[in-house]
Amino acid sequence: MADMAETFLSADRLRYLDLMREVEDLFYREADLLDERQYEAWLDLFTDDLRYWMPLRKNVAWRDRADDFSHDDEVGWLDDDKATLTKRVKQLMTGIHWAEEPISRVAHMVSNIRLAHDVDAGGEMRITCRIFIYRNRMDTETDFLIARREDNLRRIDGALKIARRKILLEQSVLMAKNLTAFF
Repeated sequence: MADMAETFLSADRLRYLDLMREVEDLFYREADLLDERQYEAWLDLFTDDLRYWMPLRKNVAWRDRADDFSHDDEVGWLDDDKATLTKRVKQLMTGIHWAEEPISRVAHMVSNIRLAHDVDAGGEMRITCRIFIYRNRMDTETDFLIARREDNLRRIDGALKIARRKILLEQSVLMAKNLTAFF
């Protein structure tokens, strides 16, 4: 019986499980911070050289499926660095942001978290996940935003930080009136 436990709980397996639990904790904490509107604490989860990017989705034929999202050098819904993201947060926190007055009620759900690539030479690992955002504003405005995320995480001073986020929104036409929710 001990041999079987050792097989299932090898040192490599335990390191992997520990890392995945740390990644899950980061993403679940991030969702809580956003839902609780603790935006400044949320910004601390990112590296200073962050790229926070949401390419446009296109309707393409099967043969062109590799081009169903805009490319790195093309326009997207969002293409922010940490300074721009910080300005967006400060604008929201003024209390006079037209698209968030009165404020929306938002809930984030994160699932399907996977380690896509282990730590590379630059010290980053790529994590993929799915995100569902429910937003309700005023009495009748309701948005459901579903996306795939590709995040590059980097360890800084012992903590995992998000260095790059690519948000792949699962719709080609944005039905929401604005994109004030963070992904």
